Amino acid sequence: MKKGIIFDLDGTLWDSSQAVVDAWNDILKGEPDVTRLADLDWMQRLMGKTMKDIEDEFFDYLPEDRRSGLMKRCLDHENEYIAENGGVLFPGLSEVLGKLHEKYHLSIVSNCQEGYIPAFFTAHGTEAFFDDYEENGRTGLVKADNIRLVVERNGLEKAVYVGDTLGDYNSTMQAGLPFIHAAYGFGKVPEGTAFINDIRELPERVEEIFK
Repeated sequence: MKKGIIFDLDGTLWDSSQAVVDAWNDILKGEPDVTRLADLDWMQRLMGKTMKDIEDEFFDYLPEDRRSGLMKRCLDHENEYIAENGGVLFPGLSEVLGKLHEKYHLSIVSNCQEGYIPAFFTAHGTEAFFDDYEENGRTGLVKADNIRLVVERNGLEKAVYVGDTLGDYNSTMQAGLPFIHAAYGFGKVPEGTAFINDIRELPERVEEIFK
């Protein structure tokens, strides 16, 4: 039976929030009509939302056509900045992924822009651990549909999603998969949900889920 683990990225595998803030502000500081710079509180609060939701919330004071152009510039620069500077991997990540990849199909599904997951791979040499990935910016699909897409195209007979936010939890429920909460990340989920407090606890929790 082919079993898979599908991961969220931000708040689950790494914390890139400071790098994203720095990348966005490189662009925003040069724009005379921009009255709001990015900060960590904003970034961590919006982690996991779709790019369109972030655009509409962060640039709500700008005209619609101005928002989209500025958002694209920020995201393009963010991908370049992340690929070069990376983020903060959670302790033990590479060891855990290596161990899990010996037994399971591993993939990432994120609400990020196209190119963000490859930037994560480039920055930290993590591509070899993963068999597939999908991004909202590449397919235009919501996370639940991207989860289903990854399950179907890889022929996964059993799969579990690991994420940190309520949005991750809700998307996983819509996709019909079990969910493991990365409780060290950016969000909270309903009580009673399976969880880990450290990525190094994941192999044992996955074994329990797949029993």
